[in-house]
Amino acid sequence: MAIKSKKKASAKKKAGAAKSRMAKTRKKSPTIKRANAAGTDPKRVAAILAKLDEAYPNATCELKHENAFQLLISTILSAQCTDVRVNQVAETLYKKYPDAKAFAYATPSELEMEIRPTGFFRNKTKSVMGASEAILEKFDGQVPRTMKEIITLPGVARKTGNVVLGTAFGIASGVVVDTHVLRLSNRLDLTREEDPKKVEQDLMKIIPREKWIQFSHQIIWHGRRVCHARKPKCIECNLESLCYARDKTI
Repeated sequence: MAIKSKKKASAKKKAGAAKSRMAKTRKKSPTIKRANAAGTDPKRVAAILAKLDEAYPNATCELKHENAFQLLISTILSAQCTDVRVNQVAETLYKKYPDAKAFAYATPSELEMEIRPTGFFRNKTKSVMGASEAILEKFDGQVPRTMKEIITLPGVARKTGNVVLGTAFGIASGVVVDTHVLRLSNRLDLTREEDPKKVEQDLMKIIPREKWIQFSHQIIWHGRRVCHARKPKCIECNLESLCYARDKTI
C-alpha cells in the first residue's frame, strides 16, 4: 500500500508539473501568435512603402500656407476640422493677422468670429493666441525647430509638431498620427495600438526615418481618397493585395 501511495503521489506531482507547464505556455502563446501575425515583416513594410510611392509620389501637406507660422496656426485650427474648411478660413485670416504679433494682440472675440467655421473656436482662439505669445516671448518670433520646444506652445502636441517640423523645415522628428494614419495603420496591421502616441512609436520602429515625412503625407492622402472609414474603395486600392483587413469590401 505504501508503494502504491508513493506511486500515486509521484503521478500527481508529474501531472501538476505538466499542468503548470501548459499554463505557462498558454500565457505565452497569445504573445507569440501576435508577433507572428503582425504585418510588420520588413519585406511587407517595404512593399507597402513602394506602393504608396507609386500611388502618391507628390503627396504633401494639404493645408495652404506661405511660411512655418501660418502652417502652425492652420494645423491648430485643423483639429476636428477638414483641411478644406481651414483653407477657406485661412484665405482671409492671414490677411488680417499676418504674423505672430498680430495674433498675440488680437481681440479674442473678433478672432473667435474669424475662426468660428473651424469649430471649437473658443479653445482654438486661446491656443492660437497663446502659441503666438509664446513664439514672441520665448523664441524671438520664430517657430521652434525642435520637438522638445514646439510642444511647449499652447495647443501643440506631437501631431502638430510633426506636421510643422516635417513640412515646413524637412525635419523628421516622428510620424504624423491623425485619424487617417491611425485607421490605416491598424487596417494594414502595422500596429495594433489605438493610442496615437503608441501608434507613432510602433511606426517609427518599422518605417525608415528618411520616409517618416513622406509616409505621413501619403497615408493621409490614401485615407482621404481611397481607404475611407465607412466604405473603403478596395477595388481602387493598389495596396489591396497586401491588405487583409476584416472590413475589406472585396
